[in-house]
Amino acid sequence: MRKEERYKGVLNWFNEHVPVAETELHYDNPYQLLIAVILSAQCTDKRVNMITPALFRDFPTPEVMAASTPEVIFEYIRSVSYPNNKSKHLVGMAKMLMSDFGGVVPSDIDELQKLPGVGRKTANVIASVVYNKPAMAVDTHVFRVANRIGLTNNSKTPLETEKELVKHIPEEQIPIAHHWLILHGRYTCIARKPKCEGCGLKPWCKYFLSPKKT
Repeated sequence: MRKEERYKGVLNWFNEHVPVAETELHYDNPYQLLIAVILSAQCTDKRVNMITPALFRDFPTPEVMAASTPEVIFEYIRSVSYPNNKSKHLVGMAKMLMSDFGGVVPSDIDELQKLPGVGRKTANVIASVVYNKPAMAVDTHVFRVANRIGLTNNSKTPLETEKELVKHIPEEQIPIAHHWLILHGRYTCIARKPKCEGCGLKPWCKYFLSPKKT
């Protein structure tokens, strides 16, 4: 199967069967989403959503969080992975938002990556979800699913995967395609044993069609 045919089949299936696909993180504004995405590194969205209501309530703006300390923030986020580092990142992020960006979350991916705790994946999430830019954030789910289906050819790094996906997915579909792949990896194409029998992507999936699956 040619790669173009595979991409067309996969994207058409998602478009028909999953017309709405959004982040499962809870947020009301760009600042809140930035906090949630920083917290979600190596942590489940479910866990993040449990702790952010109190954090958002007590630190409603970058200005308020910038005036706090990592020690104070730690008490709110202690149940997530790497709370020490993340508490420092959140305060540092808020301080830089105030000092360099007038308290506004930037839309530019390079500018976003200047913020403490913000790598390329997080920057792409913000650019895509908040500003609807054609940015493809590659987390473990996207990386795994893209390789399994055959959208990428054994990409070795998230950046390789990102470049390949952006090259083949129509620009206007990139923001939602990011969520399609994440949700598919979270609930169907899971890491240890993908649920192939109930998957609608079987006709185009390289993994399912490989000899070991027949």
